[in-house]
Amino acid sequence: MKLIPRVRRRIREKQYSYSTEKTYVRWIVRFIRFQKMKHPEEMGEQEISEFLSYLANERNVSSSTQNQALNALVFLYREVLRREIGDFGKFARAQKPTLLPTLLGEEEVRQILTHLPGTYKLMTCLLYGCGLRLKECLRLRVKDIDFERSQIWIRQGKGKKDRVVPLPKTVRTLLQKQIEKVSEIHTKDLERSGGRVFLPNALETKYPNAAKSLAWQYLFPAHRISQDPRTGLKRRHHLFDDVLSKHIKRATEKAGIRKKISAHTFRHSFATRLLECGQDIRTVQKLLGHSDLKTTMLYCLPSYRRISEKVSYSAYIFVSVFYLVSASA
Repeated sequence: MKLIPRVRRRIREKQYSYSTEKTYVRWIVRFIRFQKMKHPEEMGEQEISEFLSYLANERNVSSSTQNQALNALVFLYREVLRREIGDFGKFARAQKPTLLPTLLGEEEVRQILTHLPGTYKLMTCLLYGCGLRLKECLRLRVKDIDFERSQIWIRQGKGKKDRVVPLPKTVRTLLQKQIEKVSEIHTKDLERSGGRVFLPNALETKYPNAAKSLAWQYLFPAHRISQDPRTGLKRRHHLFDDVLSKHIKRATEKAGIRKKISAHTFRHSFATRLLECGQDIRTVQKLLGHSDLKTTMLYCLPSYRRISEKVSYSAYIFVSVFYLVSASA
């Protein structure tokens, strides 16, 4: 079997995401082309070091991009070629800058929400009111919303970890309307002999009917049916990553906010606001799903100078999200 199909097969055996598959394959191809189409089995530590140094010195890539390329090559040699690579740590490393996160105040969040249409406003409220990552929000399914316990279940988040976050009471109505909308879309898909959705970890084999149930449908479904690039099956996936990002960028411009805003900015603002309201750092760490407290500290670094009042987390969720959603309705 040729090299790239072997790489793809091994990635799927390890149950890595499709985005990781595309990224690793792209870096492996770039590595081979850089070394003038030599087969990786004929190369080793020196060639890897040359490529990584080229990325830092000639291409001026960031440290995270260089690490991404390194991870792809390590995966190639260890998991696909089954070969231990020696010491290649003497390559030029891209400098990792220490950057403070961009933060939004409540008034700025309200202004952005007023310029977002319905579904995208709800998604942004969840990013800010629950501290979700963009992919975590996109991958929510109908069954993950627990109205009885006022909780949202985050399944297989970063690091394949599950966690639970509180459901703001003031977005309950918006979520119920969104589920009704999903139900209508799903009913039409079933009438067209469709209605199937992707299920993780071979659950489709174990539970053949689950893929057509409303509970497993994505909370924010895509506008049209698409073809799964791995299986070729036609199914309705969730919205693509860049859809919400484009709406947030547009809303930020309309609001006249001159900050570099992304979907992740709302997660940073969520963590910082909690700390400013007196919540302890360990609780913030748990809600964000961080394994290392140092990561949480980086999120909340700008807030330490401004901590003043002591407000419980539940009070913050009720007051803050109610103000934002109602003011932008």
